[in-house]
Amino acid sequence: MVNSKPIIAAIGNFDGVHLGHQALLRETVEIAQNENALPGAIVFEPHPRRFFQPDAPAFMLTSSKGRDALLRNHGAKKVLHIPFDEALSKMPPTEFIHDVLIKRMGIYGIVAGSDFRFGIDRQGDAALLTKLSEGPDFFAVTVDLVNDTAQVEKFGSTAIRNAITKGEMLSAARMLGHVWSVQGTIVQGQKLGRTLGFPTANMTLGSLIAPRHGVYAIRATHDDVRYDGVANYGRRPTVGADAPLLETHLFDFSGDLYGVQIDVEFVDFIRDEQKFDGLEALKSQIAIDIKSAKEILKDN
Repeated sequence: MVNSKPIIAAIGNFDGVHLGHQALLRETVEIAQNENALPGAIVFEPHPRRFFQPDAPAFMLTSSKGRDALLRNHGAKKVLHIPFDEALSKMPPTEFIHDVLIKRMGIYGIVAGSDFRFGIDRQGDAALLTKLSEGPDFFAVTVDLVNDTAQVEKFGSTAIRNAITKGEMLSAARMLGHVWSVQGTIVQGQKLGRTLGFPTANMTLGSLIAPRHGVYAIRATHDDVRYDGVANYGRRPTVGADAPLLETHLFDFSGDLYGVQIDVEFVDFIRDEQKFDGLEALKSQIAIDIKSAKEILKDN
């Protein structure tokens, strides 16, 4: 049966679905309940930054699948994608509202952050949204993003990216409202970890931002089961590898994960990546890292 309720949707890029985004979604859900409408989220695909800077380094905090799952977890009953292409990038703001949101998508209302910009050259802003929502068939609400407990900085994807590239995972988690995680399909590696007695599940991060190279206490989810573990992200200088790889060792797990998708949560940073004098020294350090990870995970 087709849902006949009107849709009121939060709109934005929602990379990371951080605390500011979550405030937007809470407002959307509340308004939708009052209007007997369906709460949703509208996202642009690909991220506009990727469209305008196709050769820029990877920067995304979440995969599309991970982002959509988080949006649903925070109340969006419907997640709608708007293809971001050249035509959309050159569209006047009023045309975007009338032709895309109202006519094409049938949106009754949108909820946007106060810094939301839209239309050619980012000409559309909160003031224009208010002006365009004066009619009976469409309305818009703008919401200020929340601040951290010290009221020091606005939660935002840029601040979170900076924390992740510095290995400040606890800070990133505070701004996100959840532990930063990556999703990927396990690929075959050199099987060195198995030789050392610490088998690893290996993945590349693709379009996701690269965290600080080093060792992390992690939790990984496979088939709805969570495992504690330790992971290294980097180029593995001891064995001379070039391409960055995430190598995850799961505690109390045995089995073959090749070709399987898992979710890895970066709980906290342990140490920087380093080169060791041979495999025995590396093996000894891995044992120390596992002990450190277990201590961290016991308290987090």
